[in-house]
Amino acid sequence: MFPNPQDALPLPAHPSIEQYRKLAKDLITACKAGPPAIAKWADRWMASLLAGSDRKHIDRAATQVEAFAQRTLTREERHCVLADAQFVLARSHGFPSWTAFVAHLEAQQHAGTEAAAFERAADAIVRGDEATLRQLLREHPQLVRARSAREHRATLLHYVSANGVENYRQKSPPNAARITELLIEAGAAVDAEADVYGGGCTALGLVATSTPPRQAGVQIPVIQVLLDHGAEIEHPNLAGNGADALYACLANGCPEAAQYLVERGARFGLVGAAGIGRLDIVQQLVATADASRRDMALRYAAGYGQLEVTRFLLERGVPVDAHSGDGETALFYAILGDHVEVVRLLLARGANPNIRTQWGDLVGAAMWRAAHGGNADRCAEIMESLIAAGGNAPERHPPVSEKIDALLRRYGSVADSSRYWWGEEPRG
Repeated sequence: MFPNPQDALPLPAHPSIEQYRKLAKDLITACKAGPPAIAKWADRWMASLLAGSDRKHIDRAATQVEAFAQRTLTREERHCVLADAQFVLARSHGFPSWTAFVAHLEAQQHAGTEAAAFERAADAIVRGDEATLRQLLREHPQLVRARSAREHRATLLHYVSANGVENYRQKSPPNAARITELLIEAGAAVDAEADVYGGGCTALGLVATSTPPRQAGVQIPVIQVLLDHGAEIEHPNLAGNGADALYACLANGCPEAAQYLVERGARFGLVGAAGIGRLDIVQQLVATADASRRDMALRYAAGYGQLEVTRFLLERGVPVDAHSGDGETALFYAILGDHVEVVRLLLARGANPNIRTQWGDLVGAAMWRAAHGGNADRCAEIMESLIAAGGNAPERHPPVSEKIDALLRRYGSVADSSRYWWGEEPRG
């Protein structure tokens, strides 16, 4: 729920304490006028702060800020208090308190402060600007072990992960591995912890579970640098939420990182072994695992296309439609992975093609996948398999592609451009 450390809003180019004091007073005026006025206040602030961003991003931020302001300012015992409005602004920018936020703004007004240097260094890391980073570390040797004033308390090394820190700084330059080496050589603590995802997160855990470095092709090189300098694969809670390294990688869609960590000595759990297709390990561990771990192992095997592991777990009696209350069964996971043969196996073993999730039913999930990066041919095969097994095609659906729309038309479903995908309705 907003605000979390990742959703922290960027500061304007020249932030002013007086500007924010006025913004807080404007929020109090809006609060006294009622909820619609708070919504308008949030829209105006986000339109100004995020000028140049796409409309969807601005609307999402405005919705989050509005909801947070409503929760904070309209409590029965404390209504429209200025200190609470100031807190809304501070937390929206990722700071734990108004006092910490004001101190940060004051420090940014003086280029020689460590806080100002930290911000410049963080920007240099995500740009891949080695020259500026080296200069800042020479001028401020203590900077390499300093921590952000924001809630996450990250060190500069955490920024190479493009994870856990502010979303607008979650970028991976092509030279991310060299940046990592530079920071460690300057004295960065390789297993320093950041206060995200429950605390205890290290740069290794964060980069191994991060999408930007994976997409940029630098995830494995950065992991290698960290491991070569002694980063602990089994550091407690290294990726947050109490997960071990292997499971955390798979839970965050990073199977290559999972495989690489296994090659470097990561310990196996049942779910991790299932996800990377280690049938031999699954056979060893399944007998001692509780039902919830076996159920999850089936979902991860299906989601990563591990046909033989999926078959083995079904033969060992794992329920084909097991889920944790959200409807996201092994069949749902296989659909999102475009794994046609696993989908067919699960349907043959009695999987329900009409079970509902937050995304709608499973035919809808296959449509969503086709429209959002899935393999069109596989998605079409999956949809046909679902419908053949009794899955219900919708009466109307958002347009997907010529091929998918034609397929669904055969089953009486009409492409309707006025319909939106789950979570994509415009604000207002």
